[in-house]
Amino acid sequence: MLRMREYSLFFNSGTARKMAPSKDPHKPRNYELVPGVMRYSRSKMRQKTAKYKFAKKGQKTTKAAVQKPNRMITKDIDGEKNGKTRTVRINRMPRFYPTEDRPRKLKSCKKPFSQHKQRLRPSITTGTILILVAGRHKGKRVVFLKQLASGLLLVTGPYHINGCPLRRINSIYVIATKTKLDISGVSVPERVNDAYFKRKNLKRPKQAEGEIFEQKVEEYSASEERKEDQVIVDKQVLDVIRNHEEKKFLFGYLGAMFSLGKTQFPHKMVF
Repeated sequence: MLRMREYSLFFNSGTARKMAPSKDPHKPRNYELVPGVMRYSRSKMRQKTAKYKFAKKGQKTTKAAVQKPNRMITKDIDGEKNGKTRTVRINRMPRFYPTEDRPRKLKSCKKPFSQHKQRLRPSITTGTILILVAGRHKGKRVVFLKQLASGLLLVTGPYHINGCPLRRINSIYVIATKTKLDISGVSVPERVNDAYFKRKNLKRPKQAEGEIFEQKVEEYSASEERKEDQVIVDKQVLDVIRNHEEKKFLFGYLGAMFSLGKTQFPHKMVF
């Protein structure tokens, strides 16, 4: 109320008249009446400038006409006093409405992640050592093996060095370093794909006789198939590291956690 009273006193006084727009052609038509209050709102300025009529930069003005499907159809009706024709719906409306509101999917113009255009950064190539900045293994340095069909990156620790197994990760959650390994001779099993990493639904214990606390909840454990593939891939990657000139440095580099101090700024660092 106090603020509104100030505005009313302002407009009733001669101050508002002094702030009227001058004839200067360079002065904008929208200006502040009082601090924080503009003469016209955003919607009013959009209407005045008519920006909605102009195409954006790089956008074509002509649009192809989209034909909407017909909802109604005209039928011939027999009988003298029935009007000869009648317009009816092609798809009839439901006679009854549901008594309960059921959840339904809303229409969205956004594409799911599987339909996104996946482009790999030029700094990420096969054998590049990446720094994970999110997830359970954040801060660890891993070796990039290949890009999967979904666009996610397949990486490994190796598990023997830093405990990071074969995993998928989005490229936005990694920092690419200039350190690179020649893993052209490393072969990844063909079964290691997106379906290979699909999450399994754990079964809940059924209600049975006895104490509730005695029933054990099923916990996740890596399958023998994944353990076997982990050994196959890590053995090849470790052989590449051992044959490298700076193998001692690489073992310590992959095993160390990435961290920043108070005076270290990532935008000024070269990885």
